[in-house]
Amino acid sequence: MGRKTFRENMKALETEIINQGKLVNTALNLSVDALRNLDTAKAEKVIKDDSIINRKRWDIEEQCINLLATQQPVATDLRELIAVLSISTELERMGDHAEGIGKIVIMHGDKPLLKPLVDIPKMADKASDMLTRSIDAFINKDAEAAKAICNEDDKVDELYDQIYRDLLTFMIEDPMIITRGTYLLWAAHNLERIADRVTNICERIVFLVTGSMEEVKVSNY
Repeated sequence: MGRKTFRENMKALETEIINQGKLVNTALNLSVDALRNLDTAKAEKVIKDDSIINRKRWDIEEQCINLLATQQPVATDLRELIAVLSISTELERMGDHAEGIGKIVIMHGDKPLLKPLVDIPKMADKASDMLTRSIDAFINKDAEAAKAICNEDDKVDELYDQIYRDLLTFMIEDPMIITRGTYLLWAAHNLERIADRVTNICERIVFLVTGSMEEVKVSNY
């Protein structure tokens, strides 16, 4: 396998990462929409389609292992393959978090939400935007964009803390709604973890570009 073929294979892997990212973003947004409307059909679709995201990860991993075995890449090429493996794994786990929200919808059943969702959709929108831009940063090998995205995680953390405080207040005032409040806390936690995994992707991008593996988030939180 020559150099040209190797680069063609890497381009194909980049396309696979783009497609996996789109699948995760779809799952993320659909799961929150299902929660907002307590739509069990949408929740069940998120749960069912998680297997597609999982399969995408295994396919990407197999392609990376084949390239490692046949090309024995070094330097930047090796870092790029490692980045693809890491990013695909993070995306697969984000899909698990979206699936988790879908399962929460099923557990919630037909009981009404404690209140209309405001901050949870905001968390989802921010996490989705961060994810989309992190994939762009990977394709463009843009370490500075990746670093900037890492720092935006604070906004998601702030929303999560606001949700936590609000729901805790509700549950203290009325212990009868603790179960429903806990479901919403779990959903918010899944979104917070998705954003955290985006920062993991961005740190891997910085490693790919610079060769330096470091925690790049500079938190003021």
